[in-house]
Formats: sequence, structure tokens, C-alpha cells
Amino acid sequence: MLKGLIILVLMCCGATLHAQLTYQTLEVDYDSAHTFKNLKIIPVRLRSGGNNGGREAMISLSQGLAAGTVVVTERGTAATENVHWLRINNNSGVPVYIGSGEVIMGGRQDRMITKDTVLLPAEKDQYIPVMCVEEGRWSDKQKKFVYNNYANAQLRKVLGTTNNQVLVWKEIDRQLNDNGFHSSSLAYLAQRHDKKMAIPQNEYHQYFHNKFMKEDTSVVGMICISGDKIIGCDIYAGKGLFDASLDALLYGYIEEALLHGQPPVVTDERVVTYLAPKLTSEEEQKEHLKKNGKIYTHEKRVIHITGFGE
Repeated sequence: MLKGLIILVLMCCGATLHAQLTYQTLEVDYDSAHTFKNLKIIPVRLRSGGNNGGREAMISLSQGLAAGTVVVTERGTAATENVHWLRINNNSGVPVYIGSGEVIMGGRQDRMITKDTVLLPAEKDQYIPVMCVEEGRWSDKQKKFVYNNYANAQLRKVLGTTNNQVLVWKEIDRQLNDNGFHSSSLAYLAQRHDKKMAIPQNEYHQYFHNKFMKEDTSVVGMICISGDKIIGCDIYAGKGLFDASLDALLYGYIEEALLHGQPPVVTDERVVTYLAPKLTSEEEQKEHLKKNGKIYTHEKRVIHITGFGE
């Protein structure tokens, strides 16, 4: 019964989910790229034109936390046994989509989710795998967890290619030092919450949010460029899933552009080359993304693909 519910919901999200996310079903719209300062985003559409239906069939983690229908808490009090898991209660009545690279602030220390998951509503406790992104804190008292969007592209890449806690900490330490941010607890989010970041972050976000949610309403994915590098891509199987994830993804890519970027100069030809192993065929995509991204599949349906940066 639960398996049938997941299939039904995923069919509603978008409203049609294809078994694959390749050039057979997708179109990269180079002519409609949007650029603001250090960030250029090229939209990806379903060849059918997308669909505005199914937005209520599944919610994002950020939506559930904001509504209070999804609650995240620590699994226990001992750091050695509980750092890499969080308890989650889905009381929303609908499935919740959770993405690898999403950051949760608070608890006994800040965490980053390590695995894409569709979490069904349930009365019992459920658990999600996470990694610490605040090495210097394990509090005796648990703070309320607050959603904090996706991590930037460089940290997501380290997470996806290594799945190693020590290397995640090393990348955070490198970013804090290189970008001149201080944190007594070595918190990754110190750079995101610095006052000098707030105004430019909001400017970027307002520009791209308006483009994709108000003006360009058939998009299911995006390729992000800053300076002379493609910094990553995320593509979803339906419009509803993309909309639910858009703002959280934007903040991660905006942070990347602000901290590490320059005005974009990458040619469309380079983007074509970057996308070729990701979108030409299912077989090549699966093999390529083992080392160069992530692919989330449920019941033989590809729901979300992430391509890491160059």
C-alpha cells in the first residue's frame, strides 16, 4: 500500500514523471538564460512544456518545517552515537521530499542531509542520515532546528564525492579561512549569516526567484555558471518538485557566486560538453553521476539529478 502511495504521489508531482531525465525528455533553453552579477542560470524544461499541477501532492522539507507539520529533533544525547542521524516526524499527511545537501541549523549542532529521500507521513519516528557542519559544538541543551537551504556547490561536491565527515570539516575550515569568516564553533553557516552577505544575497534571490516563479513558469531544472566555471546543475522530474526546491537551491548557488565567483563567461558550447554525459543516455548518466553528481531514483523513476561543478 505504501509503495502504491509513493508511485501515485510521484505521478502527480509535475504532473507526469518520466522514467528518465535525458535529452529524450528534457530541453536546455540557452536562449532564455538569466544573468545577475556573478551568476548565470540556464533553465531546463520538460519537452512536454512542464505542468503547474501537482504542487500540493508533495511538500519540501522547508515547507513542512515552516508549517510545523514536519518536526526534526536529535535522535539522542550522545555525540558518538547520534551525530550522523536526526529524528524526523512527518505529520503533514503528504510525502516530504528531502534533498542531499540541505542544511538544518540548531539542535546540538548544525547538520547537512546526506541522502535524497521521499519520506511518507507516519505516526512513528523516522530517521535521516546527516553530517555535522559545525565541528566545534555539541551542546548539552538542544536548540530548535531551523531550515537553512542547500549548502554551496563546493561543499555539496565534497559531500557527494567523499561522504566523509573529516573531509567535510576540512572543506568548511578551508572556506571559512579563505573567505575571512570567524566562527568559534567552526560553523559552516557563519559565512552565510555574516551581515555583509545579507543584502547581496537578497538581491540575487529576488532577481532569480522572480524570473523562475513569476516570469518563467515551465522550468524543472537549472545549470548554474559563475566566472569561467559551471558550478553545478539540478534537474527534477516535475514542476512541483522544482518549485518546492527552488529557493533553497538558489541560496546555495548564490553563496557560491558571492564567495567564489566572477561575472560569468562560460560559452554555451562548454555547457553542451558538460551536459553530454549527464543527459545523452540513461546508461551514461548513471555511470557518470557516480563520480560527478547524484541521481535519486525510486521505483525505476529518476526523480532528481545533481551535477557537480567543474
